Amino acid sequence: MIETITLTDFRNHRTARITTRGHRNVIITGPNGAGKTAVLEAVSMLSGDRGMRGAPWGEIARFGGSGGFSVFAVLSDDTEISVYFNAGDTNRRARVDGDAATLSELAAHLRMVWLTPREDRLFVDSAADRRAFFDRLVASFDSAHSGRVQRLGKLLSERAFALKSGRDAHWLDAIDAQIAATSVAVADARIKYAGELNYFLNGAAVSVAGIVEKMLLSGAPAAAAEREYMEYLGNNRELVGDKMVLDGAHKSDFGVFNTALGLPANLTSTGQQKTALLNIILAHAKLIHTKTGARPLILLDEAAAHLDAAARANLFAELGRADAQVWATGLDMNVFSDVPDAAFVACADGEINNILASEN
Repeated sequence: MIETITLTDFRNHRTARITTRGHRNVIITGPNGAGKTAVLEAVSMLSGDRGMRGAPWGEIARFGGSGGFSVFAVLSDDTEISVYFNAGDTNRRARVDGDAATLSELAAHLRMVWLTPREDRLFVDSAADRRAFFDRLVASFDSAHSGRVQRLGKLLSERAFALKSGRDAHWLDAIDAQIAATSVAVADARIKYAGELNYFLNGAAVSVAGIVEKMLLSGAPAAAAEREYMEYLGNNRELVGDKMVLDGAHKSDFGVFNTALGLPANLTSTGQQKTALLNIILAHAKLIHTKTGARPLILLDEAAAHLDAAARANLFAELGRADAQVWATGLDMNVFSDVPDAAFVACADGEINNILASEN
């Protein structure tokens, strides 16, 4: 859980500090353009991911600032973590308790997931969007997962370059062996997470589909799945239109089935899809707390403000039972007046004006 977070030259925030004072709900309110979502984006950076917007680093740095930015947080166990970007760098850097760390190491300290208006179309958008969303969930459950996914992407790029460069078979064999091992590890983590999530999920069921996942779900041990996928890779080394056409864990998809209606989520109404998403988040929070003892972070960008009073009260009650720390944005503080154990942050023009604690 975050106790204090400090933003420097982040979006429209020159310097902003929020102290949660131990509250499990942090409600950030203010007019459009005030910098509310920027605060959630800054929090999301501490997961080691690209952040909830996935924006280029230069766009995140405050206009008129140094060209870089930093996000620094003190956690409830007094661990200090930070993510920063310096002008001229090609990527962010991370620190844990003042020492240099890899970005993937941050996931072991903060397990988080977010919902933004973009996820409202998750079930009808591309498989890539669903895969990225669920991989973030898996990474909260298995902190090494994001590193594996990133490694798989790099290996596939190396393979494509090797094919275009006409590398010999031995070179490709070595790359394919690494791709197969990483792909099986990625697929195995997804399968395990889906199974664990479904135990806590009400009214829906999550499944994962893909060529490597199918091998594992058929009962094949990991070593056998690696060999089978390596054979597939060896038989698919031709470029089509200067592109590598390849199936694998990088093409897998997640499905959600509404068990109450007996329909895939993409065939249900917009409201029912939103409810399914929130139920997944609730189940995820319960899973993480039950299995790891950690208090997950849930970032809700306008996701709760559009619920009616009863649905909103139920959402925060359920999240409270899951022992999650929730960071939510909205235009009007009064909309969240019934949220218990909350710290209210008023945001305007990139400035944090005041922090008030709820009386609930």
